[in-house]
Amino acid sequence: MTLSEPPREPTRTDRLLAALGGLLAGYVSLAVAELVAAAVRPEASPVMAVGGAVIDHTPAGVKEWAIRNFGENDKIVLQLGILVVLGLLAAAVGLLALRRRTVGAAAVLVFGVIGAVAAVSRPDSDSFVDALPSLVGAVAGAVLLYVLIGRLLAPRPGSSPEGAVGAGRRSFLLVAASTAVAATAAGAVGRALGGTRNADAAASRDALRLPRPASAAPAVPPGAQLRVPGISPFVTPNKDFYRVDTALVVPKIDAADWRLRISGLGVPETRMLSLDDLFRREVIERDITLACVSNEVGGPYVGNARWLGVRLADLLREAGVKPPSEGGPADQIVARSTDGMTIGTPVEQVMDGRDALLAFGMNGTPLPFDHGFPVRMLVPGLYGYVSACKWIVDIELTTFDAYDAYWVPRGWAAEAPVKTQSRIDTPRPLSRPKAGTVMVAGVAWAQHRGIRRVEVRVDDGPWQDAELGTEDSRDTWRQWVYRWQAVPGRHSLTVRATDGTGRTQTERRAETMPDGASGWHSVVVNVE
Repeated sequence: MTLSEPPREPTRTDRLLAALGGLLAGYVSLAVAELVAAAVRPEASPVMAVGGAVIDHTPAGVKEWAIRNFGENDKIVLQLGILVVLGLLAAAVGLLALRRRTVGAAAVLVFGVIGAVAAVSRPDSDSFVDALPSLVGAVAGAVLLYVLIGRLLAPRPGSSPEGAVGAGRRSFLLVAASTAVAATAAGAVGRALGGTRNADAAASRDALRLPRPASAAPAVPPGAQLRVPGISPFVTPNKDFYRVDTALVVPKIDAADWRLRISGLGVPETRMLSLDDLFRREVIERDITLACVSNEVGGPYVGNARWLGVRLADLLREAGVKPPSEGGPADQIVARSTDGMTIGTPVEQVMDGRDALLAFGMNGTPLPFDHGFPVRMLVPGLYGYVSACKWIVDIELTTFDAYDAYWVPRGWAAEAPVKTQSRIDTPRPLSRPKAGTVMVAGVAWAQHRGIRRVEVRVDDGPWQDAELGTEDSRDTWRQWVYRWQAVPGRHSLTVRATDGTGRTQTERRAETMPDGASGWHSVVVNVE
């Protein structure tokens, strides 16, 4: 009888221990993979690689559902989901190994191959070395599972059947416990190595001294911030600014190591720029509102900040780029993030005189890591998915016919100017304000067109003009307030805005796909 063939019929306890062995094999695989990834490239860890592949291949509708229900916690939910699935599969593999030890060990190797393929196929991978974490981890897990099941069911010469069973289980638990301790230590070392890299990046951010702008943003005018409880602040604090991206783990880049490459159509010679190169240029400061295309009507994914950076159009012209209106061959800028994300932006809009920036400052501080440190791109008037590349490291001039950026094959429009939108911040839905004067207030935005008018309707009554906060610039949102003389009962409040061109926000409801939501925002309240 060979060791690969169990000498007796497994009991319930054997099955429980085998499932535990599968879980432990999975844990060891991930711990060893994390240690190897710390030496190779943290982004090559199997959870990161598989998680990224899952995000890439998830239908757009499911992504929208995740953003809508989990908000900025969608990445954590995804990682937990991956770990739960891996845990269930690992337990199943342990049970399989109880019947066919070699097949169970081989199944662990198969998962390693899947992780390796996912790692080398990521957009930010440029080497087959990225496959090592998954493969090495899988080998460690497969060997462990093979040994554990062998210890559990191997016959013990000279022992009674009961004694052999007990000895096998004790041996299993001894190996399992010692391996778990070693794997935990390996994982801790891997995290410590990754933490060192993150600490270096954090230190470089802490040490960064932003240059003074040659063209400072005007002070926020009096009256831009209305004194209404519950309204969104005119300037969104960094900690409250929305974050929507596909990065499972926020990239941490050392400022001294950062480089930006500019190449492609109309660029005679590739240019490489460091952060110091940007600091030596004319630095400008501007208040700009950003909005995510995933923002539903009345949603939270919009914010206003004071950005510090350099004009992207100036960099492009110095590199030899001309917009299509001047005969330039490229009509699309493809910006690439350090994690491989691609964002496609129309050249014409970047070079039409608006304050399109490569930004390195946000509300008086270096960019937070969540928002693109050390440098990000932003273009007023365009949704973020076609303009606001975070952690940017590459700009390629090309055409929309020649290349589809990340979101386009997934059903989103190639070009997406921001739609005119307005939102009621207060009163909140289903709140119970007292009868009398109720301050109905919120924000409206139509970046690069500005807001000319905001109107509020109570139930099916006539539209009434709201009072507008002072305009800062046409690239920022605008606060508004309507003093409603409320009477008891259940009422619906609706808002609409008119942009600086005279076009009123449409009533037609549209989903976020393919180019942003539309419709009027309404809330229902119960006046007491």
